Amino acid sequence: MRPRSRLVVFDAADVAAQSRFWADLLDGEVVVPSWSDGRWHSVHVDGEPVVGVQLAPDHVPPTWPDPAVRQQVHLDLEVDDPRAAEAEALGKGARLLLAAHDLDAAEGFRAYADPAGHPFCLTWGEQA
Repeated sequence: MRPRSRLVVFDAADVAAQSRFWADLLDGEVVVPSWSDGRWHSVHVDGEPVVGVQLAPDHVPPTWPDPAVRQQVHLDLEVDDPRAAEAEALGKGARLLLAAHDLDAAEGFRAYADPAGHPFCLTWGEQA
């Protein structure tokens, strides 16, 4: 699979504050997709998404390097053909966690777990 882009996504109880932090730090802008209902933002730098932030109301901040609360980050892989990408991911050992959108939708995402249980998403369409 060759995704068009890769995006690190942070969980946060306050999506607006978290995305504003990254936008300010990276000299970028916060973009709120129409499909997200404000629960997901992306930070764009020079017109390209570089960081995502998703709502996690019960988010507990990591205490790293103390392992009491582990890190909470996942990878988004933007693909051109979600049906083929899902088949490839599942064929390589991924497990579907959340079928958020139909694979035939113009835009959307689905969440999966890698063989060790780490989450990642396949995204497609306009994710701005």
